[in-house]
Amino acid sequence: MSETSPSGTDEQPDFDAMTRDIAEVPAVEVIVTVAVNLMSAAAVKLGLTEEGDTHKDLDEARKLVSALAGLLDASATEISSFHAAPLRDGLKSLQLAFREASVVADEPGQGPGEKYTGPIYG
Repeated sequence: MSETSPSGTDEQPDFDAMTRDIAEVPAVEVIVTVAVNLMSAAAVKLGLTEEGDTHKDLDEARKLVSALAGLLDASATEISSFHAAPLRDGLKSLQLAFREASVVADEPGQGPGEKYTGPIYG
């Protein structure tokens, strides 16, 4: 499938150039970028943005926080503590925010991502 430009000509994306661009990005940068994206999405779903509860969805937030915890757990030995420490702090803040936002609190150790981080008390 080809894309048509505003001039009406068919242009193919330059996949070779895209592959080269991706190949130049260090793995740590990819991991940190994905983690920050998960954190941002979780914050939105927890209602922690300026819009507040407009986009709040705790079921979606649980999935995002758990994915973030799994990523940080799996990559802990691959990224330095320089990168990992602030990400872990952000994760803990999201876990606490989830606990506070929940009408029915999870048992300690059963909250999002707690199988990776251990129980979060708030």
